[in-house]
Amino acid sequence: MMLSRRTLLGSLPVAAVAALAGCASEMVPGATGSTAPSGPTPSPLGSSVGSVVGSATGWRMPGEDDRHERTWMAWPSSEEVWGPDLAAVQADISAIALAIGRFEPVSMFARADQMSVVQAIGPNVTPVEGPVDDLWARDTLASLVVRRSGSGGKEMAAVRTRFNGWGDKQVHDGDTQLAGLMAKQLGVELIESGLVGEGGGIEIDGHGTLLASESCWVNDNRNPGLTRDEIQRRLVGSLGMDRMIWIDGLAGADITDGHIDTLGRFVNETTIVIDTPAVADPQDPWVAVARRTKAQLGEARTAAGRPYELVELVQPSSTRQSGEAFLSTYMNFYVCNGAVIAPEFGDQAADRVAYETLARLFPGRQVVQINIDGLAAGGGGIHCATQQQPAIR
Repeated sequence: MMLSRRTLLGSLPVAAVAALAGCASEMVPGATGSTAPSGPTPSPLGSSVGSVVGSATGWRMPGEDDRHERTWMAWPSSEEVWGPDLAAVQADISAIALAIGRFEPVSMFARADQMSVVQAIGPNVTPVEGPVDDLWARDTLASLVVRRSGSGGKEMAAVRTRFNGWGDKQVHDGDTQLAGLMAKQLGVELIESGLVGEGGGIEIDGHGTLLASESCWVNDNRNPGLTRDEIQRRLVGSLGMDRMIWIDGLAGADITDGHIDTLGRFVNETTIVIDTPAVADPQDPWVAVARRTKAQLGEARTAAGRPYELVELVQPSSTRQSGEAFLSTYMNFYVCNGAVIAPEFGDQAADRVAYETLARLFPGRQVVQINIDGLAAGGGGIHCATQQQPAIR
């Protein structure tokens, strides 16, 4: 079995790291290298980005639970990245696309020689040609923002945070082009955030609050020379947010330097779901990170000044696959039209509790649990592999 992103950095030399994959988690209180752009000419935001987008132009990123037009994904086809595990990972991506496709259309970026493979997945999955290196659409595609148009309807734009392979840890020449190609495919303006980073590094509540871990943003492998305050201004501004909550994260322990989407996730503007290990191993740095995240989010306040309701999603005690590399968290779920697509790991009791918790947190949505063992063995999950397109009609 391949090494996951959780054990990767401590296990392999830099040259070997460049050949593997990525989406995981970390935290801190409070609160580069990119290739040439492709697609539409981006609109620069300048040094005052914090006040330009949200307040002056009206763009805002909706919450994941808002109505979608479709979901975007990317088809894995690189043996350089996945080796002998490629077939298992492709099966998981197909399963995720089919599950989402029951509720909304799926557009899947794929290399030219893989278009027919993607076309055969299912009737609601459409291939879109692009130079895909890996499957992590949350990190490589654009974040889509909306605003009211002059005619009274809505219009959309694409915000790009430059993808550099999680700090030049993996090949990414093709993936770095996908955000621009997405904007071109949609026929929308491409807005530069002025940052290097990934979509898995942000959480949006849909009501003006942004949540992120400091470890993957205030990091010289992505944004050298920028302070946390400067990064916050650019994130808040480019996504049209009103405020931001930082947690610490855990730099250097996985390929993503601690993405937020396996640590803390917004359910709504008053509720946050948090990851909880099944065993409190004092030697496991992720146990310490989970404890620190809970403490920091316990001190955070909503926009109305009240404490958040924190709901724990407890990891399974046992899984079909074992070992330190396997990422067995229920946190990496994806909210689509009428459903929550979530993993199951073969621990019947834990899987059931996760199902019931998500059903309670997202009333009116069907919880669909699927086996993603191949993807989890690579350190990622369902949320990492998806990016929503908000509905504007």
